[in-house]
Amino acid sequence: MTGAPPLCLTVAGSDSGGGAGIQADLKTMLALGVHGMSVLTAVTAQNSLGVTGVWELPADAVRGQYRAVVDDIGVRAVKTGMLSSAVLVETVADLLATTGAPAVVDPVGVSKHGDALLAASALEAVRRQLLPRATVATPNLDEVAQLTGVVVESEDDMRRAADAVLGFGPRWALIKGGHLAAHGDEAVDLLSDGAEELWLRAPRHDNRHTHGTGCTLASAVAAGLAKGLAVPEAVTAAKAYVTGAIAAGFALGGGIGPVDHAWQWR
Repeated sequence: MTGAPPLCLTVAGSDSGGGAGIQADLKTMLALGVHGMSVLTAVTAQNSLGVTGVWELPADAVRGQYRAVVDDIGVRAVKTGMLSSAVLVETVADLLATTGAPAVVDPVGVSKHGDALLAASALEAVRRQLLPRATVATPNLDEVAQLTGVVVESEDDMRRAADAVLGFGPRWALIKGGHLAAHGDEAVDLLSDGAEELWLRAPRHDNRHTHGTGCTLASAVAAGLAKGLAVPEAVTAAKAYVTGAIAAGFALGGGIGPVDHAWQWR
């Protein structure tokens, strides 16, 4: 009998359609060879067309799940996703402060369909309490603008965005440039710690079925860290995984379908 695989914990909301959130995180972790565990922060009624309802869990429920997992089982890396209120942001930041494992913070602000998933009042808590706990922060361009006011329209802007995010205290910032219009045929991301820069470039796939991309990338980074990879190696591997998942994204329902978390097996 072999030992357990590396242990990875996601702290995020549920996506009833299975393409993003906790569901995407656990699928990604399984695909990448780590044992995924979960702390549910919210339940959403969600499908390919959008989010029709959100029910946030109480802070005590979030704290109870986290302590149950970490105190008994332990964890090698933590990924955070949807934390919809200041109370939950503060609760999770406090929990991360007690955990020695690296943390990947995906500062989820809006869904793929434009639905708000973070209260405006929670933004300051993300900046001042959550981002300082992050080993890697993974904002997209909309979230960069929300958090820092930097509007990204070029690669130079991505550098400014990384510096602005790093100003809040994460060790690394991964600026996701997938929405950057200037690179029509390329999806460009920038990883920076303020001294070292790594540009990640991949072909842009003409596929609208990209629901769950951000959750999947952050979880893939966390899986790499759980396996003991250094941050640049974990991010490079995660970018390759999510690029394949986007290429294989499939139609589901009447709107935007998910990336394919099992693309390597098909």
